[in-house]
Amino acid sequence: MLDFLFVPTILFIVIVMPIWITLHYRSAGKAQAGLDQGDREQLDDLLANIDKLTRRINTLEQILDADHGSWRSKSGHQDTGSHT
Repeated sequence: MLDFLFVPTILFIVIVMPIWITLHYRSAGKAQAGLDQGDREQLDDLLANIDKLTRRINTLEQILDADHGSWRSKSGHQDTGSHT
């Protein structure tokens, strides 16, 4: 009864399984390696841009607070006190 499964099982073990295991560990190794140098440089540039934009937004909010103190209530934006 199980004779018809013998050949497909052997083919799976001999051909498919080694390829499957090789591809699995190759992709797991790449995932563990993390970011390459180009990705890290791009991430650092993006983080620097975020910091720069955050400082600009805070400066603009301070200017608006000084010149037009009620601008937050007109725009529907509630002051959470999170700006520095």
